[in-house]
This record gives sequence, structure tokens and C-alpha cells, in this order.
Amino acid sequence: MVEPFDIEIFDYTYSVFPEEEGVYTIFKEGKEYLQIQKDTESQWLKLDPASGIPLFGLDEEVNAIGQAIVAHDKNSQ
Repeated sequence: MVEPFDIEIFDYTYSVFPEEEGVYTIFKEGKEYLQIQKDTESQWLKLDPASGIPLFGLDEEVNAIGQAIVAHDKNSQ
């Protein structure tokens, strides 16, 4: 099991909690913020909070969080 970790983006601290494979629950400034899922190496999807279904569309913040997760994973190996 992967332990939760913090990342800093856009002057905010995000806490990342790995869930099932490729899905992460993100807390922003200590409050549950969103869930994201890896789509491709550079594209991440926000999940609908009620249904868990991926919401397709470009979201720079979600992609930045996802890229920071990839960087963290590479650095922790």
C-alpha cells in the first residue's frame, strides 16, 4: 500500500491519498477536494463526486496535480 503524501502546486498544499489503482483522493488545504484518475501519461481526469465516473475535459489544476504525482512516484522508487 502506498502511503499518503503532500505536494505543493500553485502556492497550495495538496495531500494525496492513493486509493484503488490509478485513483487518488486529493485534499486541498486540509479539506477533501476531489478525486482524480490517470488517463494518459500527461492527462488526468476529475471524477464525479457522486458517481465516481470520469469527467472528460481539460483541467489544468487536475493535470498539474497528476504530473506532480507521477514525479513523486518516480522520485520514491
